[in-house]
Amino acid sequence: MDLLEDKATGALAGAAIGDALGGAAEGNTPEAIQERYDGFITGIVPPFLSDWKNARPISPYHKGDGHITDDTLMTNVLVEVYDTVRDHLDAFDIAAHLVPLLSSEKRWIPELETESLLLHRIFLAEKWLVTRLQYGHIDPREAGVGNIVNCGATMYVAPIGIVNAGSPDGAYAEAIDVAGAHQSSYGREAAGVYAAAVAEALRVDSSVDQVIAVALRLAKDGTRDAIEAVVEAAVSVTDWRSGLATLRKAVEPFDTVGPNYRAPARDARIPSRTKSIEELPIALGMLVAARGDYSESVLGSINYGRDSDSIAVMAGSIAGALGGTASLPREWVDGVNEGSRMDIFATGPTMAAVARDVWAADQRRFDSRAGAMGALAASAAVPAGIAVAAGAK
Repeated sequence: MDLLEDKATGALAGAAIGDALGGAAEGNTPEAIQERYDGFITGIVPPFLSDWKNARPISPYHKGDGHITDDTLMTNVLVEVYDTVRDHLDAFDIAAHLVPLLSSEKRWIPELETESLLLHRIFLAEKWLVTRLQYGHIDPREAGVGNIVNCGATMYVAPIGIVNAGSPDGAYAEAIDVAGAHQSSYGREAAGVYAAAVAEALRVDSSVDQVIAVALRLAKDGTRDAIEAVVEAAVSVTDWRSGLATLRKAVEPFDTVGPNYRAPARDARIPSRTKSIEELPIALGMLVAARGDYSESVLGSINYGRDSDSIAVMAGSIAGALGGTASLPREWVDGVNEGSRMDIFATGPTMAAVARDVWAADQRRFDSRAGAMGALAASAAVPAGIAVAAGAK
């Protein structure tokens, strides 16, 4: 595979690994994770709860054992939409293409251990897409308003970064448009910043420092403040094993959920100009603390707990894009492939091919505009008096 395909595959497979490894730890504190697994998680582990089917009736999912979660399932569906449209997407494409895939096409759901509609696996904040767009017929650009503000629209937009490889500004704008169908406020903002970070990471000569610089340049309001605070704290972290509390303390002023992840505060997840989702700043902080190393970035994200799978998705995709497929531990790749009964390398080549098609279309559009601007500039060179006289004659 060429470098674009390798980096795209690194990003998407890297995200899937982070998702599968992080699912088992989701919702728990670092202390609880270490108690359950006799220390830090270092690879694929069994479910946190042995009776996973009945312990949490609202979430009867088999997390752990190499099973990807809704983060990767939603990412793969977005890849399918890009493969169909073969161009940039907007909120209307989410209504026209993504929502039908959620509600009408069966696929293998590892956590349910059966084929089912993806609608039956995605959580309430993602079911919102079907409720608002398929049944409510809401303008897709505004459908995200009213949903809880969380990382739901952020966790699956890595493909937007890939299709805009090398153009973080383009990725940001496209993700903000797409995410309008799903989220508002800082939930939508994080989607734009995350897509931009992936687009930057796909550059040949990119680095963690450049990814952070792009994120800080584009992020607005509380999202920017949270990223800045966490990154500043992460610079002093020499090992995530001793720095988990440091990163949590840095993001805490911007997080609305509160200290008990499973019992959110009363004002949790509502729109704000000063708050941020927790997942993206922590993922970027883990990249800084791990100096961009894929394995360490993902393991730090997992052992942080709370929304560990989504944090590991974000850190894993950026680190995977920076390092390519060679940075992904083979035992993790094989373990997730086997546990989830899928090929996590399959979507990367698809997105690389789509990115090439979109770039070619962008080039044609730019050439057309260049011609129009050239004609306008040439017409501006004609003296106004001559143009008036010619018109009068």
